[in-house]
Amino acid sequence: MVEVVGVRFREAGHIYYYAPGKNTFHYNDKVLVESQQAQQIATVALPKVEMAKEDLSEDLKTVLHKASEKELHKLAQNQKDTKAAFKIAKEKIREHELEMKLTNVEYTFDRSKMVFYFTADGRIDFRELVKDLAAVFRTRIELRQIGVRDEAKILGGIGPCGRQLCCSTFLGDFIPVSIKMAKDQGLSLNPAKISGLCGRLMCCLKYENDEYEQAKKEMPDYGKEVITPEGKGRVVGLNLLSRIVKVRLVGRETPLEYDVSELVKAGDKGHG
Repeated sequence: MVEVVGVRFREAGHIYYYAPGKNTFHYNDKVLVESQQAQQIATVALPKVEMAKEDLSEDLKTVLHKASEKELHKLAQNQKDTKAAFKIAKEKIREHELEMKLTNVEYTFDRSKMVFYFTADGRIDFRELVKDLAAVFRTRIELRQIGVRDEAKILGGIGPCGRQLCCSTFLGDFIPVSIKMAKDQGLSLNPAKISGLCGRLMCCLKYENDEYEQAKKEMPDYGKEVITPEGKGRVVGLNLLSRIVKVRLVGRETPLEYDVSELVKAGDKGHG
């Protein structure tokens, strides 16, 4: 096992692992690290964690040091300058009549590169735009196309639950979600009700999905014949989380509710 420190480059971003060296770091410390051949300020998300060597990158880098006041001031200046850069880049995009939406601009800490994040429906020929931006900012320029979920993560917002978006507050990585999860949870399949601000299925569909999947394994399906303490009947309703089954008994109009433990599926061994 190898002791490492987990850091994030942006709030709720992916966690990257570095060797702590001889230093001790605490949660939320600002540290200087090397990332993709450029120095960056990162935030400690996991002060101390042990991981198997095979789960780590072969070229595991070491945290350079805890960020100094001077370095934090430089970071703040970089962030201030990117706001001005954002306005200039939007104007350049309009001049080149490009069908793209600028989402965010970032400087590397040492200002050796600027990254412009954008969304677009298809491929964009932005070669002339890159030349213009390089002439203005006199540094290496990278334009990076992102998806709508990434855009929501960067911009943030308020979800239909009334809280800040999960992806922009604590979800480090996007989790796969499917329409089947909504079906299993008995939710409306109206896209407006199960989609987030990004227009994709809400990430929170995954949170309780394992519980619903386990409940479905334990409980009979709709329409199945079961044996209750009062006799045979057919399943007409399910409350998956509470494990309650609604059964309409033979000869009775009003369904009765039973805990799943009280029922036996018709045809199971030992019952008929």
